[in-house]
Amino acid sequence: MDYSAYLKRINYEGDLNVSLDLLKKLQYLHLLHVPFENLDIHQGVEIKMENAFSKLVERGRGGFCYELNGAFFGLLTNIGFQVRLISGRVANKEQGFGEEFDHMAILAEIDGDCYLVDVGFGDFSAEPLKIMLNTLQHDRYGDFQMEMFDNTYLIVKKLVNDVLIPEYIFTEIARIPDDFREMCIYHQKSENSSFTKKKICSIATENGRITVTGDRLKIREGKEVMEKEFEKVSEFHHYLWKYFNIQLSAR
Repeated sequence: MDYSAYLKRINYEGDLNVSLDLLKKLQYLHLLHVPFENLDIHQGVEIKMENAFSKLVERGRGGFCYELNGAFFGLLTNIGFQVRLISGRVANKEQGFGEEFDHMAILAEIDGDCYLVDVGFGDFSAEPLKIMLNTLQHDRYGDFQMEMFDNTYLIVKKLVNDVLIPEYIFTEIARIPDDFREMCIYHQKSENSSFTKKKICSIATENGRITVTGDRLKIREGKEVMEKEFEKVSEFHHYLWKYFNIQLSAR
């Protein structure tokens, strides 16, 4: 795989000496240039984790966690970072959590410290989060805190309107891509998966986020939010091209 093309895709130029500073830059740039999207599911195109590099780098697309964090894991490994894939279970509206392997994320070890790295969770942290308990961590996209959960998992929460909201629980156990294969299929096929209910394409900006769904465009810049509702499929495709440089066949 041409990892120099991957670095070009996320607009990184500079040295590749393993460090926390480099990891922070790579994660932030990834979020700015590679969208979180589930469009293939709604196009009837099977998503295979082994095709993630081609999709993200060669075709200029985005993906969901198994693709985004899977490909980013490959890039970090190639550079020389000490990383491992981990399983997360995403919080749901019923105040429970998804099944094991519901979410793929990354842990990186640097200078004796461990960091949660995630470029595949949509509106999440801009930089790696240090694994430490009950301490609020701030970056440009928000405030986050980790706590113990059920004596087995760690839980990461995001501060929203002065309330810590659960995002997902995870363990530090190293996983392999095949461990996630069944849940990757589930999220493409099951009517119970949020990914099959609504198409979405979303990307971070320096001061906010741009998101397009099947019927709505939402642009957040700082505290200002602009939303536009639309009915025509052509508008969805227009904004997909305008903001994400993605062109799909109309369906």
